[in-house]
Amino acid sequence: MADETNPAPHWQTDFPIERTEATAVSRRDFARYLCLVSGGLAAGSGFVALKAQLAPPAEVVGEHLVCKVNDVPTGGTHAFVIAGSTIPYILIRLESGEWRAYEQKCTHLSCAVYYKPGTGQIECPCHNGFFDARTGEPIAGPPPRPLPSLEVVVKGEDIYVKAFRHE
Repeated sequence: MADETNPAPHWQTDFPIERTEATAVSRRDFARYLCLVSGGLAAGSGFVALKAQLAPPAEVVGEHLVCKVNDVPTGGTHAFVIAGSTIPYILIRLESGEWRAYEQKCTHLSCAVYYKPGTGQIECPCHNGFFDARTGEPIAGPPPRPLPSLEVVVKGEDIYVKAFRHE
């Protein structure tokens, strides 16, 4: 407290609010903040949904060179992105010598998947999801549908991928 010998500091006269009053939030302020945040989230979600409808991702058209046959050992993988796309893919050389190419995002929550050599399975470590490496079909865990796949074409020493038509 200030007295005649000890005048109050200037900041106390400029801001005469007690500390307990400064930390209190009224219901009206809380409701205003809650509405502002909720509205922002709703607007952001609407923007993402609208963008997905108006600008769908480009489909893979034609053949695309991925790598050389010798770049991927038996039981190994090669991650790649097709030019003009942002979707990550994984090329797998199965132990049987067969080639497979899948989108490297789990169909559950888009976590990155990886091939477990020797098991014939592709694993999503986020929620213990497993896919069959030969077909891309889910075999365990929460993934609801198969991994999107590309057709693998081997031409001499070059490996190409192209859109796979399901009939």
